[in-house]
Amino acid sequence: MAEARQDAERARIGTAWTDHDLVFARDGFKLYRGEAGGPQDPEKVSARWRTLRSRLHLPEDFRIHDWRHSKVTNDLEAGENPVEVSANVRHHSPGYTMARYGHSRKDGARKLAASGAGGLGLSSLV
Repeated sequence: MAEARQDAERARIGTAWTDHDLVFARDGFKLYRGEAGGPQDPEKVSARWRTLRSRLHLPEDFRIHDWRHSKVTNDLEAGENPVEVSANVRHHSPGYTMARYGHSRKDGARKLAASGAGGLGLSSLV
């Protein structure tokens, strides 16, 4: 949804948009200052996050980064390609992504192996 809104703003502004390939980019509101497409004020992003968090009834200590962590973990657990997941969150390498977020996959793999082995009567080996 935010991506579509940003694409529409980019199309509306045209060459005045300076693309920094940001998730939270400034819109054309401050176009006269040449800031369209640049980074937003972190305080404004935080204020919008607090509003959204309240509307979604999320705990007050739930941070934007927690949402990002959940997204990466869920993508990996869903079997998404770690190289693509890493690129999407702009980690420097898939190895870093797997080192930080792959723990959930290891736990899931162990559970899957245990259930498969248990079905074969090999539960004492797992």
